[in-house]
Amino acid sequence: ERLYTMIVVERRFGPGDKLPNEFELSARLGVSRATLREAVSALIAQGVLVVKRGSGTFIANELPSIGDVSISSIDFMRVRLSDLYEIRLMFEPQSVKLACERADDSELAAIEEQSKKVNRLLRSDGNWPDADQEFHEMIGAASHNEFISRLFPIINSAVHEVMLVSTNQKLLKDIVRRDNALIVEFIMKRDGDGASHAMSIHIRHMINALKLNS
Repeated sequence: ERLYTMIVVERRFGPGDKLPNEFELSARLGVSRATLREAVSALIAQGVLVVKRGSGTFIANELPSIGDVSISSIDFMRVRLSDLYEIRLMFEPQSVKLACERADDSELAAIEEQSKKVNRLLRSDGNWPDADQEFHEMIGAASHNEFISRLFPIINSAVHEVMLVSTNQKLLKDIVRRDNALIVEFIMKRDGDGASHAMSIHIRHMINALKLNS
């Protein structure tokens, strides 16, 4: 809440400015770096801060008016992510089932290749969240359901930016590596029921990881 006040109310930073490094900012606020990361994650989820991969965290170009964003607790970010994953649980298992039924062979091959790209980035500590987001969006597109295709980018973009600054990267990587392999195995067999169950398990793993991180 203090960081939000500094940015939105007191305007100590201008739109597009880079946020000071963790050491400087945590000292200025009198909090630990871990606590600062929680605050930064919450403000990213609210659109006050923006992550530019490889460059750092920046003030959004368009800041909300005073009072537009209300953060009663840093736990808001975790609750919001959990809610988003619950939404994913409602439609992604059915989406991957439709992809198994409707996708052509080239689409399935592209999904398999994208999963390999995610694994390469997981091993090299690259930008795996973006690649994993594309993996799920490709599955959505392969369902050949226009509404699902439009919904995926909205849901995923709200999730993956916060994942970039999560303090539990190892657990998230392990989940993605293991679960994606199972999802792809069923997809390539065109086993819609198996892929649907695998996707449900994956999303539940992510929900539980968020709870463990709280």
